[in-house]
Amino acid sequence: MAHGLVRLKTRADFLRVAAGRNRAVRPGLLLQAAAQPSGSAEPAAVRVGFTASRKVGNAVVRNRAKRRLRAAAAEVLGHGGRPGTDYVVIARGGTGERPYDELVGDLEAALRQVDRRGGGNRPRRGEES
Repeated sequence: MAHGLVRLKTRADFLRVAAGRNRAVRPGLLLQAAAQPSGSAEPAAVRVGFTASRKVGNAVVRNRAKRRLRAAAAEVLGHGGRPGTDYVVIARGGTGERPYDELVGDLEAALRQVDRRGGGNRPRRGEES
């Protein structure tokens, strides 16, 4: 993975990000974002997790979709992710077959949308840090 990205692995982290209700849906993926909890081990890191339900397909299809999402996340979140934010990228039915450049575009657009909604703890315009 790109420098600065740390993987989310525990179910509790995935559930916490989902409970934040800050999400963006695109044809190739669903992106959820939430500020990292205080006292996090890597407060300056961008943490990201990946998931694909059985609705996406069998194990081979799900694993392919997650590999493609990991590659797109390394490209996009590695430089565009907000430090101190946890992201969960969820595969959708067409993730495995979607052209890679469109998948990257989906992730970039979703990232802009969740950042507008305040996915992390970066001060917004007009606020003091």
